[in-house]
Formats: sequence, C-alpha cells, structure tokens
Amino acid sequence: MTTIALLGAGGKMGYRLSTNFRGSPYTVRHVEVSEAGRERLKTGLGFDAVSADAALDGADIVILAVPDTHIGKVAADIESKLAPGTMVIVLDAAAPFAGHLPNRPDLTYFVTHPCHPPIFNDETDMAAKKDYFGGVKAKQHMVSALMQGPEADYAKGEAVAKIIWAPVMRSHRVTVEQMALLEPGLSETVCASLLVVMKEAVDEVVARGVDQQAALDFLLGHMNVLGAVIFGETKGVFSDACNKAIEFGKPVLMRDDWKRVFEPEEIAASIRRIT
Repeated sequence: MTTIALLGAGGKMGYRLSTNFRGSPYTVRHVEVSEAGRERLKTGLGFDAVSADAALDGADIVILAVPDTHIGKVAADIESKLAPGTMVIVLDAAAPFAGHLPNRPDLTYFVTHPCHPPIFNDETDMAAKKDYFGGVKAKQHMVSALMQGPEADYAKGEAVAKIIWAPVMRSHRVTVEQMALLEPGLSETVCASLLVVMKEAVDEVVARGVDQQAALDFLLGHMNVLGAVIFGETKGVFSDACNKAIEFGKPVLMRDDWKRVFEPEEIAASIRRIT
C-alpha cells in the first residue's frame, strides 16, 4: 500500500486533506507541529500526529499542506530524509514557480490546485450548494502539473489529487507556468480585484441612497445572467443599451495595458510578493 506523509495535517488545508483521506487506499501518516492542530486531529478525526522523521521514513509520497511562505523552509528541512523516487505534492504553484523546492532531480514534484465549485452548476443538495470552497460536498474541477519526474508519475499524482479535492469532475493537466497564469494571474489579480471593485460599486450606490439589499439583489442577479451569456452557459445577446454601456464603461474602468498582468515578469513579481 502507498504511504503518504501529510505535513501540516492539522492546519487549515491539512485538516481538509486528513478528512478526505479517511477510507482511501493510502496509508497516511499525519504530521502537525502545533499543539492546537494536533489536538484538532485527535478530537476531530481520531488521528494521532507523528514526528516528521517517523512519517517520512519509507514514505512514497509527501504532501506539503503548509502555507506558501513556509514551503521553501519545510522542503529544505526534509530534503535529506527523502529517498530517490519520492513524490512531493504541493497544493499551489507559487512556491514551485518561485524555485523554492530543493534541486533534487531524483524526486518527483507534482503540483495540484482546485478550481473550486463553479458558479454554474447542477448541485441540488443544499449542503453542496453552500460548499463554496469545495472538497466537502460540492463537485469541482482541478488542475495539476508534473513539474519533474517520470511521466508515469502523473497518473499517480492525479489519483491522489482526486482524493484531495473530491468530489472531482474534470481534471485538467497544465504546466506549472500555466498554473501560475491561472493563479495568481487570472483568479486573484484579475478576478478577485474586479470583484472587490464590484463590492465597492455596491457600497457607492448605497451611499447614494439605494437600499443595500436591493443593490446586492440587483447586482448578484445581473452577475448570474450576464455571466451566463458572456461565458456561453446560455444563448443570448445583450441589449443595445448594455453593449453601449460596456463600450464606454470598460475604458473608464480598465487601463489599456491591463493584460500586462499576465506577462512573465508580472506573474513572477506577484508570486515573489506572496512567497
């Protein structure tokens, strides 16, 4: 049976993984340095945390469920304890993209990240509809990259990732560089920033006299129908008035060179700021 050493098993992300690995075909050894995390593992899931040395001894796969800012240090600390052929799984592209993993050509590096449950979905169970992050009840897609290692290891890593992010619908294979374009580029620099602007727009119309609930209901409903048309979820066209508003509104809101956020140097700078 494949043995997994799960580092950070009692943390915010690690606890989710510890939960999802219950009943899986893997032997999981849980590593957690904080007393609160160890207690959470014990009381919440019935797992006893072990030392890193005990977990890494003979482990086939090591999962780094730790913050991006800690991955480089943790990876450096455990490098000497990893046998050739060990797979190291990282849950975000930032640290691998920034070169924070050890220079060990004899290790496999597999990077995976969830797409999170899509806005347009077929969930009917209320618990799934309320699972906005995913990995509990709601179905979601995922992206993965084999950064280095034998080609056969991609399927091995993908099988583990499908348990990490379960329940999974589509599994997309990308490169680490493409994953960095998706996050922080697409999802955070662009999407999150524009969503913050939309929330500020709600605040502005409220300040100008519109009832807050009315503003939220109006915007969220329009986000649904406008998004469905823009992203091809339904057939439809915008009114002439809407198209005219877009034509004149976009130049006011967006710089002409806004797409430079996807240039390699901009992506690299963004990742340096978070790692």
